[in-house]
Amino acid sequence: MNDQPIFEAQYVEKRSRLSNFFRYLLVIPHFFVLLFWGFFAEIAVFIAWFAIVITGRYPEGLYNFVAGFARYATGVNAYLSLLVDDYPPFSGDDTSYPAQLRIPPRLDGYDRVKTFFRFILLIPVAIIGYAMRFVWTFGSFLSWIVIVIMGKQPKGLQEMTQLGLSYETRIMPYALLLTEAFPAFSNPGGNGVLEGPPSSGGGLPAASFAAPEAPGGTSPAAPSSSSGLSGGDPLAG
Repeated sequence: MNDQPIFEAQYVEKRSRLSNFFRYLLVIPHFFVLLFWGFFAEIAVFIAWFAIVITGRYPEGLYNFVAGFARYATGVNAYLSLLVDDYPPFSGDDTSYPAQLRIPPRLDGYDRVKTFFRFILLIPVAIIGYAMRFVWTFGSFLSWIVIVIMGKQPKGLQEMTQLGLSYETRIMPYALLLTEAFPAFSNPGGNGVLEGPPSSGGGLPAASFAAPEAPGGTSPAAPSSSSGLSGGDPLAG
């Protein structure tokens, strides 16, 4: 299970009614960044596919770029699905954000055959992921109603939404060739719901998202994406 990505989100019961009511409007700027970054990430994965099939190695620069995209997309999805209130940074390497995707370090060598047939291997995963999307979409819809009315997020809805979204977050690194392990149905780090402070806006403890060590005790290189904007919810209240 060492090659499995882990998705974690900080649970905070008290939520901002206003920012959740306008959540789909607030996330629009990130859609443009996702579209632009995702376009180049697809090109990078296409090049990486050939590099792995030929050499058995994922070029480090491409790996960092694609991994940064996966982490950034995870933060945006967590914000969109109402798992967190903090506005996502325009970056893929901000470890203070209360929703994180921990991706294992780049492997020294990748299986050429598994990479060559990755798009075929993705078929059953995509089917399950499609079903799990209904789970987190329905959970976030119910959460939106409850938060707008009561100003709080029931932990049961948080867990329901995170159950569905966490599986999709494990599909992404597999589809982007970052990992070779077939996505586990359950989150290898537990349910990934971390208790947070009594009010929104706080980040996770740094230790919660310490990068996993690569073989030999070395830490993986950070993604080469630029530092983005961060901070609290622009409409918190």
